[in-house]
Amino acid sequence: MSLFDDDFYSTRVSRRVRVTFQARREAPFKRRGVRWTPLRVAVASSVISAAAVVIAFGLFTGFDHHESPVTAVAGVTKVGMSDNDPLEKTISAAAKVRPAVVSIINEQAKPGAAGGGKSGTADSQGADGGSGLEQAALGSGFIFEKVNGKAHILTNNHVIADAVAVKAVLSNGDTRDAKVIGKDEITDLAVLEIDDRGIDTVAHFGESDDLRAGQWVMAIGNPLGLSDSLTMGIVSKTKRIIPVSLSQDGNYDWEQEVIQIDASINQGNSGGPLIDLDGNVVGINSMKIADYGVEGVGFAIPSHEALPIVKSLLADGKVKRPYLGVYTMDLDQYLVQAAAAEDDSPGSSPLDPNGDQQGDGGDAGGSGDSSSGDTGGAGQQPGGDDDTIVVPPSDLKLPDDVKDGVIVLQAVGPAAEAGLAFNDVIVKLDKQPITSTMDLRKYLYGKKHIGDDIEVTFYREGERHTTTFKLEEKTED
Repeated sequence: MSLFDDDFYSTRVSRRVRVTFQARREAPFKRRGVRWTPLRVAVASSVISAAAVVIAFGLFTGFDHHESPVTAVAGVTKVGMSDNDPLEKTISAAAKVRPAVVSIINEQAKPGAAGGGKSGTADSQGADGGSGLEQAALGSGFIFEKVNGKAHILTNNHVIADAVAVKAVLSNGDTRDAKVIGKDEITDLAVLEIDDRGIDTVAHFGESDDLRAGQWVMAIGNPLGLSDSLTMGIVSKTKRIIPVSLSQDGNYDWEQEVIQIDASINQGNSGGPLIDLDGNVVGINSMKIADYGVEGVGFAIPSHEALPIVKSLLADGKVKRPYLGVYTMDLDQYLVQAAAAEDDSPGSSPLDPNGDQQGDGGDAGGSGDSSSGDTGGAGQQPGGDDDTIVVPPSDLKLPDDVKDGVIVLQAVGPAAEAGLAFNDVIVKLDKQPITSTMDLRKYLYGKKHIGDDIEVTFYREGERHTTTFKLEEKTED
């Protein structure tokens, strides 16, 4: 009984029949003197099939491929690529911008050294020929325009913070003194000026509003002092709002709109350009999350946010903003600390200078930077000694339902003239609820202008009051 349908494998086919069948197949070929075994037949079929494919391909596509030559040099195959090829675009985009990228050196006075130039100027020579200064920080920047023999550089404000002198190192290694034209702590941007001698390349701004999640971008800068360094990644999120501590005390008193990227950002990258594959600057590398187990979370200031600030810095050396005239502490943090102090030691406050636990004021959630017209304070009395702590008394009187607002530590300028005083608790601006120093700043800088009238609602000794006055521009005093 056969196990298969094919008689070739059937036990009913005799050995003699098989041999006869095979002999009949081979007979015609044997007369030509060639014995075609199954292996030879298979090889011949393969060769014929390959030749047929080559001929057919040539007939339909032709053999002229001069547009994509292939050359082999030193064992490496180089395939010609057009400018639209993604791999080629990264190279051309980087080449377009890299000559405009500079390294920024922040020089400060050596501990115990006398002399040194005025902060933020190019005067780095002290009485001893400049040896009183030392390199305190490194960062990046890029040349974005040339005007009247000068080249303007954009960088981060924190790159040049507290500098006695600033220097810019060009891509060719040339080092030049830089002058600070203007700076703004709120947006963390600064504009510098150098001689444009020998500078031929400037970077051009692109449209950060056109960025899409997943789009390739590159960061150029001076990470860890390794100048002219390039990293690449994608846009993780086109618009991210992150809290910022302007005073770097861990308390968030501002919010910044940024582009989130996964390109490597390290110390020294700050101020460098973030570019697209067309070589246009779409952001200014500014910060990253530096924590254990966190990788690839960097942030850049969008170009559409930076450009208005740059124009203000070039025109006025600063960003003009309305000035309320109060230095503040967040009420909710005060209440939390007061409650904690009562649990530890009944009758004392963590912010009471006479108590067992004196606060340092840094937990208030403000920067106290009078140079930029900020309205929040870090708990230090403006214009006084840095060690002077201004705190509200432990018996702050408020209605039970008032849990949010800002405590006035000191009123100056227009606020003082309008009658606001120490220990007042502001809860509304123009009927807009204010819960923190961040809310106060965002409302002032986003909704009001210099010269506008503003209505302030506040509590004093448990009673609600309202006053209206005109906002002024913050002066250098």
